[in-house]
Amino acid sequence: MNIEICRLKPELAEDYAEFFDITPHDDNVNEHKCYCVCWGGDEAEGKDFSTAEKRRLYALQYVRENVIQGYLAYNDGKIVGWCNSNTKANCLNCISWRRYMDYVPLDDIHSGIKVKSVFCFMIAPEMRKKGIAGLLLDQVCEDALHDGFDFVEAYPYKKSDYKSSHFCGYIDMYKRRGFNIYYETDKGIVMRKRLK
Repeated sequence: MNIEICRLKPELAEDYAEFFDITPHDDNVNEHKCYCVCWGGDEAEGKDFSTAEKRRLYALQYVRENVIQGYLAYNDGKIVGWCNSNTKANCLNCISWRRYMDYVPLDDIHSGIKVKSVFCFMIAPEMRKKGIAGLLLDQVCEDALHDGFDFVEAYPYKKSDYKSSHFCGYIDMYKRRGFNIYYETDKGIVMRKRLK
């Protein structure tokens, strides 16, 4: 393997969309093409995300406008992985944040603490279990430190019975990289890594 991790840039919009076009999101939801548009940090009111075609158009727009942020993993020039990572404060308008993240504490947003949030990993099926998600997470943490963030935060599922549970990453992967459980409820876990 010759893995290169790149920050998502506007000029990679078509590559990004094509990766979602051909890559199953998760073993249990192969037909679902989310394009990560619901974690884009943009106001969701009045937007129609009902079909893959509509989500793809929003994805192209959002990547070009830096609304979707994250990292792509390339193997010999081919995209094999994706990690969605954005400033926590930017995500309060995300439709998925509103639906699923009501258990996450928000005190830090109002106190000046800078938190980078990690929402999603998507790895090409033939490249899973090869450490690519970990490499993506390492790059998120490295760049977040360089960009002046205090913490990186992630939201893995407690159990793997949710139909798309793999996309949030695994608790053990985060622990191996210095994350600790910061907050836990029946709904979910918040894991954090202190950067400073």
